[in-house]
Amino acid sequence: MNRRKFVRNTLAAGVAASFPVLTACGEKAKVATEAEASIRAVSLGGTEVELTKSMIRELGEAMTGPVMLSEHPGYESARKVWNGMHDKHPALIARCQSTQDIRHTVDFARDHGLLLAVRGGGHSWPGKSTCDGGVMLDLSMMTNVDVDTASQTAWCDGGALLGNLDDATLAQGLVTTAGVVSHTGVGGFTLGGGFGRLNRKYGLTIDNLLGAEIVTADGQVRQVSADSEPDLVWALRGGGGNFGAVSRFHFQLHPFDRNVLSGLIVWPIDQARDVLDFYAGWQGGLSREMYTGPAMLTHPELGPVIAMEIVYNGDPSQGEKELAPLRAIGKPVVDGVIVQDYKVLQTHEDATVAHGIRSYAKNAMVGEFSQGLVDDLIESFVADPRAALFTHTCGGAVADAAATDTPFPHRDVETMLVFFSGWMDPAQDQEGKQLCRDWHAALEPHSLGYYDNIEQEGDARVARNFGPNYVRLQQIKTQFDPGNQFRLNSNIEPV
Repeated sequence: MNRRKFVRNTLAAGVAASFPVLTACGEKAKVATEAEASIRAVSLGGTEVELTKSMIRELGEAMTGPVMLSEHPGYESARKVWNGMHDKHPALIARCQSTQDIRHTVDFARDHGLLLAVRGGGHSWPGKSTCDGGVMLDLSMMTNVDVDTASQTAWCDGGALLGNLDDATLAQGLVTTAGVVSHTGVGGFTLGGGFGRLNRKYGLTIDNLLGAEIVTADGQVRQVSADSEPDLVWALRGGGGNFGAVSRFHFQLHPFDRNVLSGLIVWPIDQARDVLDFYAGWQGGLSREMYTGPAMLTHPELGPVIAMEIVYNGDPSQGEKELAPLRAIGKPVVDGVIVQDYKVLQTHEDATVAHGIRSYAKNAMVGEFSQGLVDDLIESFVADPRAALFTHTCGGAVADAAATDTPFPHRDVETMLVFFSGWMDPAQDQEGKQLCRDWHAALEPHSLGYYDNIEQEGDARVARNFGPNYVRLQQIKTQFDPGNQFRLNSNIEPV
């Protein structure tokens, strides 16, 4: 794969895949009420269901947002999700503008026994935010973020992107843990756990989730918090999208100086062993303010490299002192660690994973950055450097929670490894996937589980991955979604 061409094409793809903003009333009335004939849809069980013109009209007239069928303007744009690998055609797209729109869509899907996908940012790597022949409940028009500076909290709509959340909070000198790609959706990101550049200081995103507004399978709108429906709040903190469609999230925020010491240090790949050997011993003693982790990738100009992303959430002068031993290792070809705006930093990877690329990933939660792991990382990458390795460093505040405090059980791991490949040509699909699968297989002996937001093929391993939390999750699933309406996720089947 030509990495230079890939980067250039991904930038173009990101522009081409941008969604048009649809006006509510005029567009909605047209598409919601003018179905030319009954349509065929897919049921929860995979059989065909007929949706008559009157059924579709009834939903359209109840909603404030537009309801789209395949022949209507905007459908082609609306059905597309971030990963170009997933080219699916929902029978109907309900573009919600309010919590009541979500309720109407959930009721419609349940009453007619329809397959239902919930789309926030559309960033689900495995493509579970869309479906063929079912209903797409589209939250992408609901992007508002309300920040309360007095309580240092924020209410965030279920369709907001991480960039929306960062923009609103940083403007008030506040922040919470968000991911590393600004066009990722808040909803799916949060419900799976939420790793980001600040997690060692503030914990995962779920550790900052105070409550939510959610529409459950019975069509009820529930305001949930630790004092109201505590079991359901617990389930939302890492149990995935199994329990309903979240219309709003309530986050704890933290005072934050957005000018942070951050950037990349890059070495040629022949120095990988020196860098990783040092990192294995160094990272365990890092302060909570320091976030760093190795990446192995092929740079368009530099070729195969090993890199470290640095983010120091504190006094830059102290960060420089903590960073000095790493800077003394080998001979870096790039040292781009400077004091810069965190908001800018949060967009650095946006182009690399732009909308429209065909992408595949595997991941592994690693308990110890051992010598054996170092050996296997280097051997796998050198053997075929067309895939890339990225990491999320754990420890610090991530480890403050016990395995059963939230559904996300991997609190005692040191690192999350992500094996990623991206391309534009559909003819490379099998090759691109196999690169990641081979690398993951080589690292499997070091893995203690996986991160649900990235995993492509985890369905058969769901119970094992949730570990001691699975039985409780099943009980909550049975209470709030006994018919398994919300099943397009790493599914927890009701009992």
